[in-house]
Amino acid sequence: MSRLWSRFGARTAAVALLSVGVAGGFYLGEDRETQQQGLTAQVGLQVDQAEYDYQRDRQADHRRDSAKQRSAEYQARLRAAAAAKEAAQRAKAAEAAAASRKKEREAEAKAKEEDSKLKAFAGPIPASCSSYSGHRKTGCAMLLREGFKIDQMPCLDKLWTKESGWNPKASNSSSGAYGIPQAVPGTKMSSVASDWKTNPATQIKWGLGYIEGRYDNPCGAWAKSQSSGWY
Repeated sequence: MSRLWSRFGARTAAVALLSVGVAGGFYLGEDRETQQQGLTAQVGLQVDQAEYDYQRDRQADHRRDSAKQRSAEYQARLRAAAAAKEAAQRAKAAEAAAASRKKEREAEAKAKEEDSKLKAFAGPIPASCSSYSGHRKTGCAMLLREGFKIDQMPCLDKLWTKESGWNPKASNSSSGAYGIPQAVPGTKMSSVASDWKTNPATQIKWGLGYIEGRYDNPCGAWAKSQSSGWY
């Protein structure tokens, strides 16, 4: 609006100046025509300049508006790309989580299947072993059956927790160790029974016999394990 006002203001000024020129010519007599011509030329230049300024300002406004539009479009593309990347990352994370859960379920199912193949301990469990559970309870009962005292159980628990976590399927591919006592190789336990791979009691019986033959008792074997890292 200000530029249009300037343009029309210039034209108005031109008309006013022409009027002044006419009036001045009336009073100045013979110089009237010359003055009018000069005034007309001056006003024409002012009008042309006003027109030029107006067009220049319009072009500047157009360039500025175009630049703003391009910037807005660029920012919109950036936001869209960021949103797409975030969505892809979320989808990838969800896919990885689903795969992980599936793998865990498969591992649990396999572990249950393997556990179902293990032979359960059929012997009695003394009251002094009631604080233990699972294969540890079986180990405690067999410890007493083999003639060791109950005070040896904490050492046996720590020893085989370190060796295998009391896992009858624990194996070491580099050494060939297997089972709860980590017999090297696992086939040594076949001297007790042929079911050494699936019977925790067979593994425990062999392990207790090995401990007694080399270290007298579980605490002696635990002391050896602490000093050298093996027993």
